[in-house]
Amino acid sequence: MIARRVTLAVLLTASGVAAAAPAGQFGFLRGSNRTVSIRADDGRTVAALIVEADQRPAPAVVLVPMLGRPKEDWLPLAERLGDANITAIAIDLPGQSLAEPGVLTSWHTVIGATVGYLAARADVRASAIGVAGASLGASLAVVAAAADPRIRSLALISPSLDYRGVRIEGPMKQYGSRPALLLASLKDPYAARSVRELAGSGGPRETQWSETPAHGTVLLSREPALIRSLVEWFRRTLAVN
Repeated sequence: MIARRVTLAVLLTASGVAAAAPAGQFGFLRGSNRTVSIRADDGRTVAALIVEADQRPAPAVVLVPMLGRPKEDWLPLAERLGDANITAIAIDLPGQSLAEPGVLTSWHTVIGATVGYLAARADVRASAIGVAGASLGASLAVVAAAADPRIRSLALISPSLDYRGVRIEGPMKQYGSRPALLLASLKDPYAARSVRELAGSGGPRETQWSETPAHGTVLLSREPALIRSLVEWFRRTLAVN
Protein backbone atom coordinates (compact mmCIF):
# COMPACT_ATOMS: atom_id res chain seq x y z
CA MET A 1 0.00 0.00 0.00
CA ILE A 2 1.28 3.47 -0.87
CA ALA A 3 2.25 5.69 2.08
CA ARG A 4 -0.34 8.41 1.72
CA ARG A 5 -0.67 11.89 3.13
CA VAL A 6 -3.55 12.26 5.56
CA THR A 7 -4.48 15.85 6.38
CA LEU A 8 -6.74 17.34 8.97
CA ALA A 9 -9.65 18.98 7.20
CA VAL A 10 -10.55 22.62 7.53
CA LEU A 11 -13.39 23.83 9.67
CA LEU A 12 -16.78 22.84 8.28
CA THR A 13 -19.76 25.11 8.78
CA ALA A 14 -23.35 24.00 8.48
CA SER A 15 -23.47 25.47 4.97
CA GLY A 16 -20.47 23.45 3.89
CA VAL A 17 -18.19 26.50 3.67
CA ALA A 18 -14.61 25.99 4.74
CA ALA A 19 -13.42 28.53 7.30
CA ALA A 20 -9.99 29.24 8.65
CA ALA A 21 -8.87 27.76 11.95
CA PRO A 22 -6.31 29.17 14.37
CA ALA A 23 -2.68 28.40 13.66
CA GLY A 24 -1.59 25.03 14.93
CA GLN A 25 -4.96 23.33 14.45
CA PHE A 26 -3.93 21.65 11.21
CA GLY A 27 -1.30 19.01 10.58
CA PHE A 28 -0.11 16.32 8.23
CA LEU A 29 -0.35 12.71 9.24
CA ARG A 30 1.19 9.49 7.99
CA GLY A 31 -0.62 6.75 9.86
CA SER A 32 -0.63 8.83 13.04
CA ASN A 33 -3.63 8.96 15.35
CA ARG A 34 -3.07 12.65 16.15
CA THR A 35 -6.36 14.55 16.13
CA VAL A 36 -7.64 18.08 16.62
CA SER A 37 -11.00 19.52 17.62
CA ILE A 38 -12.43 22.21 15.32
CA ARG A 39 -15.50 24.22 16.30
CA ALA A 40 -17.99 25.06 13.54
CA ASP A 41 -19.74 28.44 13.54
CA ASP A 42 -23.03 26.83 14.65
CA GLY A 43 -21.40 25.54 17.82
CA ARG A 44 -20.79 21.97 16.64
CA THR A 45 -17.37 20.46 17.07
CA VAL A 46 -16.27 18.61 13.94
CA ALA A 47 -12.91 17.04 13.22
CA ALA A 48 -12.04 15.36 9.93
CA LEU A 49 -9.24 13.34 8.37
CA ILE A 50 -8.68 13.42 4.62
CA VAL A 51 -6.92 10.82 2.49
CA GLU A 52 -6.43 12.36 -0.93
CA ALA A 53 -6.50 10.53 -4.25
CA ASP A 54 -3.32 10.74 -6.33
CA GLN A 55 -5.00 11.61 -9.64
CA ARG A 56 -7.35 14.54 -9.40
CA PRO A 57 -10.07 15.70 -9.79
CA ALA A 58 -11.29 12.49 -8.19
CA PRO A 59 -14.52 11.11 -6.72
CA ALA A 60 -14.87 11.45 -2.96
CA VAL A 61 -16.54 9.58 -0.10
CA VAL A 62 -17.60 10.87 3.32
CA LEU A 63 -17.18 8.32 6.14
CA VAL A 64 -19.52 8.67 9.14
CA PRO A 65 -18.73 6.73 12.33
CA MET A 66 -20.75 4.87 14.92
CA LEU A 67 -22.01 6.71 17.98
CA GLY A 68 -19.19 6.93 20.50
CA ARG A 69 -16.53 5.80 18.03
CA PRO A 70 -13.87 8.06 16.45
CA LYS A 71 -13.26 8.85 12.79
CA GLU A 72 -9.99 6.88 13.01
CA ASP A 73 -12.04 3.68 12.82
CA TRP A 74 -12.35 4.47 9.11
CA LEU A 75 -8.63 4.83 8.36
CA PRO A 76 -8.17 1.32 6.86
CA LEU A 77 -11.03 1.96 4.42
CA ALA A 78 -9.93 5.55 3.78
CA GLU A 79 -6.44 4.36 2.82
CA ARG A 80 -7.87 1.73 0.48
CA LEU A 81 -10.18 4.29 -1.12
CA GLY A 82 -7.21 6.59 -1.63
CA ASP A 83 -5.29 3.75 -3.29
CA ALA A 84 -8.30 3.29 -5.59
CA ASN A 85 -8.13 6.99 -6.52
CA ILE A 86 -11.08 8.08 -4.39
CA THR A 87 -10.57 10.90 -1.91
CA ALA A 88 -11.92 9.93 1.52
CA ILE A 89 -12.87 12.18 4.41
CA ALA A 90 -13.68 10.64 7.80
CA ILE A 91 -15.57 12.85 10.22
CA ASP A 92 -16.30 12.76 13.91
CA LEU A 93 -19.87 13.19 15.08
CA PRO A 94 -20.71 16.46 16.85
CA GLY A 95 -19.70 16.74 20.47
CA GLN A 96 -23.09 17.46 22.01
CA SER A 97 -24.99 15.97 24.91
CA LEU A 98 -27.41 13.24 23.91
CA ALA A 99 -29.73 14.53 26.61
CA GLU A 100 -30.67 17.48 24.40
CA PRO A 101 -34.10 16.88 22.81
CA GLY A 102 -33.88 15.79 19.17
CA VAL A 103 -30.11 16.24 19.05
CA LEU A 104 -29.47 13.13 16.93
CA THR A 105 -31.99 14.13 14.27
CA SER A 106 -29.97 17.28 13.48
CA TRP A 107 -26.55 15.64 13.18
CA HIS A 108 -27.05 14.81 9.50
CA THR A 109 -26.37 18.50 8.72
CA VAL A 110 -22.69 17.83 9.47
CA ILE A 111 -22.65 15.38 6.56
CA GLY A 112 -24.20 18.00 4.28
CA ALA A 113 -21.53 20.46 5.38
CA THR A 114 -18.82 17.94 4.55
CA VAL A 115 -20.33 17.25 1.14
CA GLY A 116 -20.45 20.99 0.49
CA TYR A 117 -16.79 21.30 1.46
CA LEU A 118 -15.83 18.51 -0.95
CA ALA A 119 -18.00 19.84 -3.78
CA ALA A 120 -16.24 23.20 -3.55
CA ARG A 121 -12.78 21.68 -3.94
CA ALA A 122 -11.27 21.86 -7.43
CA ASP A 123 -9.62 18.45 -6.90
CA VAL A 124 -12.96 16.67 -6.26
CA ARG A 125 -15.52 15.67 -8.89
CA ALA A 126 -18.62 17.32 -7.43
CA SER A 127 -20.87 14.97 -9.42
CA ALA A 128 -19.26 11.88 -7.84
CA ILE A 129 -19.59 12.10 -4.07
CA GLY A 130 -20.67 9.14 -1.93
CA VAL A 131 -21.26 8.53 1.77
CA ALA A 132 -20.61 5.46 3.92
CA GLY A 133 -21.99 5.24 7.44
CA ALA A 134 -21.88 2.69 10.25
CA SER A 135 -24.69 2.12 12.76
CA LEU A 136 -25.94 5.61 13.73
CA GLY A 137 -23.64 6.95 11.01
CA ALA A 138 -25.61 4.88 8.50
CA SER A 139 -28.88 6.40 9.70
CA LEU A 140 -27.49 9.93 9.44
CA ALA A 141 -26.09 9.15 5.98
CA VAL A 142 -29.55 8.16 4.71
CA VAL A 143 -31.21 11.28 6.14
CA ALA A 144 -28.51 13.49 4.63
CA ALA A 145 -28.67 11.77 1.23
CA ALA A 146 -32.46 12.06 1.05
CA ALA A 147 -32.10 15.85 1.28
CA ASP A 148 -28.97 16.27 -0.84
CA PRO A 149 -28.89 15.23 -4.52
CA ARG A 150 -25.12 15.77 -4.58
CA ILE A 151 -24.78 12.43 -2.74
CA ARG A 152 -24.71 9.91 -5.58
CA SER A 153 -24.00 6.65 -3.76
CA LEU A 154 -24.54 5.19 -0.28
CA ALA A 155 -23.02 2.32 1.68
CA LEU A 156 -24.73 1.45 4.96
CA ILE A 157 -22.97 -0.84 7.44
CA SER A 158 -25.23 -2.28 10.18
CA PRO A 159 -28.11 0.18 9.62
CA SER A 160 -31.11 0.48 11.94
CA LEU A 161 -34.64 1.34 10.84
CA ASP A 162 -35.02 3.40 14.02
CA TYR A 163 -31.99 4.54 16.00
CA ARG A 164 -33.07 6.59 19.03
CA GLY A 165 -35.74 8.36 17.02
CA VAL A 166 -33.75 8.67 13.77
CA ARG A 167 -36.06 6.77 11.40
CA ILE A 168 -34.76 5.98 7.94
CA GLU A 169 -37.42 4.04 6.06
CA GLY A 170 -38.99 7.23 4.68
CA PRO A 171 -35.67 8.95 3.85
CA MET A 172 -34.50 5.77 2.11
CA LYS A 173 -37.52 5.95 -0.19
CA GLN A 174 -36.80 9.64 -0.79
CA TYR A 175 -33.25 8.71 -1.78
CA GLY A 176 -34.99 7.14 -4.75
CA SER A 177 -33.19 5.73 -7.75
CA ARG A 178 -29.66 6.40 -6.52
CA PRO A 179 -27.70 3.22 -5.60
CA ALA A 180 -27.20 1.90 -2.08
CA LEU A 181 -25.20 -1.00 -0.65
CA LEU A 182 -26.68 -2.52 2.52
CA LEU A 183 -24.26 -4.57 4.59
CA ALA A 184 -24.81 -6.40 7.87
CA SER A 185 -23.91 -9.47 9.88
CA LEU A 186 -26.49 -12.25 10.03
CA LYS A 187 -25.51 -12.52 13.71
CA ASP A 188 -26.74 -8.93 14.25
CA PRO A 189 -30.53 -9.46 14.24
CA TYR A 190 -31.85 -5.89 14.15
CA ALA A 191 -29.34 -4.74 11.55
CA ALA A 192 -30.13 -7.82 9.43
CA ARG A 193 -33.88 -7.15 9.66
CA SER A 194 -33.30 -3.50 8.79
CA VAL A 195 -31.29 -4.45 5.69
CA ARG A 196 -34.03 -6.81 4.51
CA GLU A 197 -36.68 -4.11 4.83
CA LEU A 198 -34.55 -1.36 3.28
CA ALA A 199 -33.71 -3.58 0.32
CA GLY A 200 -37.27 -3.11 -0.91
CA SER A 201 -37.21 0.68 -0.72
CA GLY A 202 -36.92 1.21 -4.49
CA GLY A 203 -33.91 2.05 -6.66
CA PRO A 204 -30.79 -0.09 -7.06
CA ARG A 205 -30.25 -1.78 -3.69
CA GLU A 206 -27.54 -4.39 -3.19
CA THR A 207 -27.13 -6.45 -0.02
CA GLN A 208 -24.08 -8.15 1.40
CA TRP A 209 -24.09 -10.49 4.38
CA SER A 210 -21.44 -11.52 6.86
CA GLU A 211 -21.33 -14.42 9.31
CA THR A 212 -19.02 -12.50 11.64
CA PRO A 213 -20.76 -11.55 14.92
CA ALA A 214 -19.99 -7.83 14.93
CA HIS A 215 -21.60 -4.44 14.31
CA GLY A 216 -20.62 -1.32 12.33
CA THR A 217 -16.95 -0.53 11.85
CA VAL A 218 -16.08 -3.37 14.24
CA LEU A 219 -17.44 -5.70 11.56
CA LEU A 220 -15.04 -4.18 9.02
CA SER A 221 -12.07 -4.61 11.34
CA ARG A 222 -12.94 -8.26 11.98
CA GLU A 223 -13.65 -9.09 8.34
CA PRO A 224 -11.26 -7.03 6.16
CA ALA A 225 -12.66 -8.53 2.95
CA LEU A 226 -15.67 -6.27 3.46
CA ILE A 227 -13.39 -3.26 3.01
CA ARG A 228 -12.56 -4.52 -0.49
CA SER A 229 -16.28 -4.81 -1.20
CA LEU A 230 -16.85 -1.20 -0.14
CA VAL A 231 -14.00 0.06 -2.29
CA GLU A 232 -15.33 -1.81 -5.31
CA TRP A 233 -18.84 -0.50 -4.64
CA PHE A 234 -17.69 3.11 -4.75
CA ARG A 235 -15.41 2.49 -7.71
CA ARG A 236 -18.42 1.18 -9.62
CA THR A 237 -21.08 3.65 -8.51
CA LEU A 238 -18.90 6.76 -8.68
CA ALA A 239 -17.43 5.80 -12.06
CA VAL A 240 -13.76 5.76 -11.08
CA ASN A 241 -11.49 5.62 -14.12
